[in-house]
Amino acid sequence: MSEKVVLAFSGGLDTSYCAIYLSKEKDLEVHTAIANTGGFSPEELTDIEKRAYALGVKSHKALDVTEEYYQKGIKYMVYGNVLRNNTYPISVSSERIFQAIAIIEYAKKIGAKYVAHGSTGAGNDQIRFDLAFQVLAPEIEIITPTRDMELTREFEINYLKDHA
Repeated sequence: MSEKVVLAFSGGLDTSYCAIYLSKEKDLEVHTAIANTGGFSPEELTDIEKRAYALGVKSHKALDVTEEYYQKGIKYMVYGNVLRNNTYPISVSSERIFQAIAIIEYAKKIGAKYVAHGSTGAGNDQIRFDLAFQVLAPEIEIITPTRDMELTREFEINYLKDHA
């Protein structure tokens, strides 16, 4: 039996590529999870789940961390009127930490040997995910195909087309 990997899954190009790649090229049993911090409608979550199963994953889980994110993060930003450059809320950076925590806790729960994400080397999301994963579960290896292989969007699109 293949070893388990939990893929932080948005249903976008990078994570769709990762779902196929981890299964076909790495021979891993892929379990996807999306950590909902309140930004998804039930219909969107259903569409993301359908996309995951269409990619051939073993299981998909929507992790609802809306209340925890509000109680431990958002409400303090609202109370403090915390804005980046006095323009927009800094919620995205804190949101990724809550998502990473939920993903790694799920990976531990199902006994995954690996955790993966589709973040590229271009943004801070990779750091937020990797640090939370490393601190909370140093025994679980992190796989980051999009970043490590320095993939282009065109390559990923063609790979997905080649795999129907």
